[in-house]
This record gives sequence, structure tokens and C-alpha cells, in this order.
Amino acid sequence: MAKDYTGSPKPLYGEVKRKRLIYIVGVSGLCIFFYILGAWQITSPGALNTSDGSTKKVACNIENSGSVDGQPSSSTSSSSSFTLDFESHHQMVMNDSVPAAENFPACDMSYSEYTPCQDPVRARKFDRDRLKYRERHCPTKGELLGCLIPAPPKYKTPFKWPQSRDHAWYDNIPHRELSIEKAMQNWIQVEGNQFRFPGGGTMFPRGADAYIDDINELIALTSGKIRTAIDTGCGVASWGAYLLKRDVITMSFAPRDTHEAQVQFALERGVPAMIGVMASNRLPYPARAFDMAHCSRCLIPWEKYDGLFLIEVDRVLRPGGYWILSGPPVNWKKHWKGWERTREDLKDEQDAIEDVAKRLCWKKVIEKGDLAIWQKPINHIECVNSRRVYKTPHICKADNSDAAWYRDMEPCITPLPEVSSSDDVAGGALEKWPERAFAVPPRIGSGSIPGITPEKFMEDNDLWKDRVSHYNRIINPLSQGRYRNIMDMNANMGGFAAALVKYPVWVMNVVPANTDLDTLGVIYERGFIGTYSDWCEAFSTYPRTYDLIHAGNVFSIYQDRCDITYILLEMDRILRPLGTVIFRDTVEVLLKVKSITDRMRWESKIMDHESGPFNPEKLLVSVKSYWTGESEKQQQ
Repeated sequence: MAKDYTGSPKPLYGEVKRKRLIYIVGVSGLCIFFYILGAWQITSPGALNTSDGSTKKVACNIENSGSVDGQPSSSTSSSSSFTLDFESHHQMVMNDSVPAAENFPACDMSYSEYTPCQDPVRARKFDRDRLKYRERHCPTKGELLGCLIPAPPKYKTPFKWPQSRDHAWYDNIPHRELSIEKAMQNWIQVEGNQFRFPGGGTMFPRGADAYIDDINELIALTSGKIRTAIDTGCGVASWGAYLLKRDVITMSFAPRDTHEAQVQFALERGVPAMIGVMASNRLPYPARAFDMAHCSRCLIPWEKYDGLFLIEVDRVLRPGGYWILSGPPVNWKKHWKGWERTREDLKDEQDAIEDVAKRLCWKKVIEKGDLAIWQKPINHIECVNSRRVYKTPHICKADNSDAAWYRDMEPCITPLPEVSSSDDVAGGALEKWPERAFAVPPRIGSGSIPGITPEKFMEDNDLWKDRVSHYNRIINPLSQGRYRNIMDMNANMGGFAAALVKYPVWVMNVVPANTDLDTLGVIYERGFIGTYSDWCEAFSTYPRTYDLIHAGNVFSIYQDRCDITYILLEMDRILRPLGTVIFRDTVEVLLKVKSITDRMRWESKIMDHESGPFNPEKLLVSVKSYWTGESEKQQQ
């Protein structure tokens, strides 16, 4: 018979439960304590562990804040990021042709204004027909320079915007040619140690501001409908410079020709510009990109080659976009003697231009004084029907009309997207500026960009707001005017540029030409500008033309395509002294990049991602040091 148990088990069970609870709480408390302690040590501003286990403070902001009278002056500010050391833990093999022990030497001063793909010496080897020799002709692998392009002696930090629109340091671009050649047209004047830009032009002797007012009386420039413009043969880009205060951003381009350094002057002023020419290749921009195109005595033979150059303008003009022409042959009855041409010759030229425009289905809006304006149709319903009358140019067959990198111009009309009504805008209507910057672009709304939905677009906008907020903490604040010319080497949907609209900057949005996802058309639909380019080649600009370069995942894209050393040397060429670069990539890639930039007179630091230390993507922030060809000679 079993023995009876008269005691109750509840007190014993309660004691065990209480001890277990105390144990769990104690262990949890210790875990939380050490987690917080570790996180505090990682994120403590400016804290860096030394080899002996002690902690010292370091300055995380590696920027120079600006300049006094053009000379660099240094100051630092606090930051919540710090240098991360992965050297002993991560190794990666990437294309890098220069031995790790060698620092890059300075190039000879004769290369101070070197433009690798528009080199005048190399250009002499190519066909002069249709100015093909002034197109891009890049050096072969054996011709690539392995040195750093020097700044001119006495180089100074450029003026801040908006002062830079009207002033530049003579020592930065020591060329007087344009001030002499264009003296009567007020392009540029030399005043002591400075250049002054009065805003004049060949066809606007009263200045660009008054000239733009004349255009505004004919078509509305300030309603928000016109946001993006292209200026063919831009001179020193005064037209684009004065459009900026009307919220119109202009892609100005001109060849590297006898008008020495005109594009370099434009960029020194803080005005968007590129080296380019209308010759045999398409312009490096997508179809339906610009709301307005402009030629002011740009010397482009519009009527020749069966209207090929006007056909290319038609490709890049948005439906309903305007083409503005001033200078020969417009108003030839008044100017024919001054132009030193016969009346018959000028009349024939204008008649030929009028005929090409009509065949393109353009409507002539007005001709008044020295200005003539045409408008592209909003769709091609009537234009298709008109081919029964005009056999040429025919409408191109199915083609990627955005493809423009080393692509020949075609003597046919780029077809517009189909519409269901004659009142519909082909490809979709755009919002007015500034709403356009954040509205869903028609290319995304229609689903024509694979993998990008309106929801992803809006998420990208929010992402870039957070990123720019973080950048303002780790570099000089964007509102202070330290940066004006900014380049995004891998612009995606243009989110970086959109997040910067409230700052006194502009962004050259670059979409890699060999990417699987072509988003440059989206960027233009948002009201920003950009270009296709291949970072295995040099960019179409002069040295020292950008203040800030953003390189998000660029080297992950190109690490297996070409030698990343030459990409970084190209970045050094186009970056101004004391300019900044922000790299975003994996730790392995950034370590390799840093091992190269450390030999380029750059100061670089790896920092945490804006979301915290646990994100595998990191930032590398670099600043190019100030040095000139003169200081290099003194050092030698």
C-alpha cells in the first residue's frame, strides 16, 4: 500500500519558478548591458582604438571648408562616422595595373588641360568630313596616362555660386583668346586677375538676360512647362547661365576647337556643360529628353546632309518641344551685309531649313526680329499620314531610340510612342516644374522600365532623402556653397539629384552606357540632365570641373571590365583640388579603391553606412589634396 503524502507541492514549485525567472532576467540583463556597451564603443563619435587598447579621439570630417580669396583654408567639423579598418580581414583581387608600392607621379604641365577623348593632337588623324575628327577618339590602352593631371600654377578655389556666374580666376584658365576674339560681343573680359562674364553673345548684344526675355515674350519660359533645354554650340554658356534663375536647366555643349576652353569656362562658372559636337554620332542623350533646343549662330549646317542634324534634334526633343534659331539665316534681309554673304545664299539656306522642319512635321510658331521658333508635334498621328506627301525622311523602323552611345545618326524620324487620340501627348504628359521632380515619370508609370514600379520609385526618393541628410553630417554641408558642380557616376533614377534640389548645386547624372537598365530617360522626365558614358573611357570634360563626385557601386560594375586604376585617375582628372568623392560599395571593393587613392594624394576614410554598422555596404569618403604644377616643380 502506497504511503500517503500529506505535504503540498506548490511551495517547492514556486521556489523553482522564482529562481528560473531570476536567472533568465539576470542573463538577459547582462546580454543587453554588453550589447549596449559594444554599440556605444562602435558608434562613439571620433573614438578609435589604438594598438595598446587605449582610446583616442580622431576628427572624422576630412573636408576643407572653403577658401579665403581663392586660397584653401582648413577647418574640421564633428561627425558621427569613423574610420573602419578591415585590412587584415578582407582581401580581393581586382584589375589594377600599377604596383602597390608606387605613388602616382604628376604629369607634365603640358597636360594641364588634357582631354583624353577630345585630344586635338590625336584628332588630326581622323576624317575632317562633317567634323568627325572632333568627335570622341579615346586613347588606346597603351596610350593611357598613369600620372596625375596638375593644376595650373597659382590655381585658386573657384568663386561660389552665384558670384561664379559672372567671375572666374584668370590663373585657373589662363586663356585670353576669347576676350580678344569676342571683344565686341561681350562674351568674356579680363579684369586684373579675374575674368568677368558680362552675359553677352553673338546674337544678344544687350546680354543674355534681355535675349531670354525676348524669347519669353514668344513662348512661356517661366510657367514650369519648360524645364530642360539643350544649347548646341554654347560658347561660354551664358544662355544656360541666365536660364537657371528661371528654373530652366540647360545641357550646353560645344566642341574643343579654335574657341579655346569655352566649355571649361562654362563649368568654371558653375554652369552645366560638356564637350560635344554634332557630326556623325548621335548626341549622348535619350530620345524625348529636352523641352527646348537652342542655336544662336552655332555654325551648324542644319540644311545639309538631308537635314540630318535637325533630325537628331527632333530625336532628343520632347513631344511639343521647341527649337529656337537665331543668327544666320534668320532676318537675313537686315543682316546680310554684316554676315558677308549674298542675299540669295541666305535665302536658299532659310528655305532649306524651313523645308526640313516641315518634313519633320514641325510647326513654325513665330519669326520675330532675330528669332525664329518651331514646335515639334505632341504625337505622330498626322505625321504618319503626311508620309504620303513627304517621302523623306521616312519614319524609322522599330528601334531603340534611346540608344545613343557611339551610335550613328540616322536619316529618319524617330517614332513617338503610339497614342489613342490626336490630343494625347506621346509617351505621357509631364507635370510642371517643380512637381515634376518627385512625380512618377511616364516611363515608369507605363511599365517600360523593367523591374521599376511606381512604388519602388517613391521608396527610392525616401532613401535618397535619408542619404543626403547623412552626407550633410560627414562632409561639408551642401547648403554652404562649397560644392556647385556635382557628378553622379551611376545615377539610376536620379534620386540623388532630386534630393539636392533645395541646394545651390546642379548634378550631371551619368548612366553607364553598358548597363542593362537604361534610366536616363527617367532622369530627364524628372526635370534633370545627364548623359550616357562608359567609365572605361574618359568623360567629355576638361580637368578640374567637378566639386563633388558620387560613385555608388560603380566599381562593382566595372571591376571585371577594365582596369579600375584608370577610372580613379580619370576621377582625379575631373575633380577640383580639395574636391570630394563619396564611394558606396562593399568593403572588399572599397579597400581596393582606397589602396589606389592613397597613392593619388587623396585623403580617404571608410565609414559606416547611414543605417548603422551592421549594413555590409560601407562608404569611402575621399578628399583630393591641393597641389599645383608649380608646387610640384618646387618640390622637385
